[in-house]
Amino acid sequence: MTSDKDAYLILDQTSEGFYKDKGSKFLAFAIPCTNKADAKNHIDRFRKEHHQACHVCFAWRFGAENYTDRYSDDGEPNNSAGKPIFGQILSFEVTNILIAVVRYYGGTNLGVGGLIMAYKSAAKESLEQANLKTRFISAHFLITHDQQDTGNVMSVLNKLKGQIVNQGFEHNHPTISFHVKRSNLDNVYTSFEPYPNVQIKHIKTS
Repeated sequence: MTSDKDAYLILDQTSEGFYKDKGSKFLAFAIPCTNKADAKNHIDRFRKEHHQACHVCFAWRFGAENYTDRYSDDGEPNNSAGKPIFGQILSFEVTNILIAVVRYYGGTNLGVGGLIMAYKSAAKESLEQANLKTRFISAHFLITHDQQDTGNVMSVLNKLKGQIVNQGFEHNHPTISFHVKRSNLDNVYTSFEPYPNVQIKHIKTS
């Protein structure tokens, strides 16, 4: 978890959780995922691999700011499965993630309270076992400059902590594409003001 307004957390790789109550088994899978199509493919795969399971409930969140969220009870009582799973995504402040929980019925009804605890606990364990990485919302730029300004440009980028993505040439002028943390966006323009031959283009923020 992080207090940086430009920071967000993602999964490094798939992790798993498990919960058992009165014979019912709940297998949770936390998966790095960035879009609905991939999430559905994973869910379909779990349904095929666990064809004897009675439910595959899930929740997802995509995006760094304008989130795309969804959760599903997959036939369990309303808000007893998908919402508790999604609650753990919110609690861990993680995004670009799918959590699917596969339930094998043990022969005894757990009740809504028992189901909420089960799905929440399985999802929580999958995230506790996960390796979470910090990513930043970045402002992406393309600059074009004269050859004699190369040293100055590199010095400014170093001070801005800019991450160079690519270097090339356009109309015999060097170009550099780079990104900085979004909170540093305005500093890019002010930092290059002493160099009028440096042209700056803001490409996107993501």
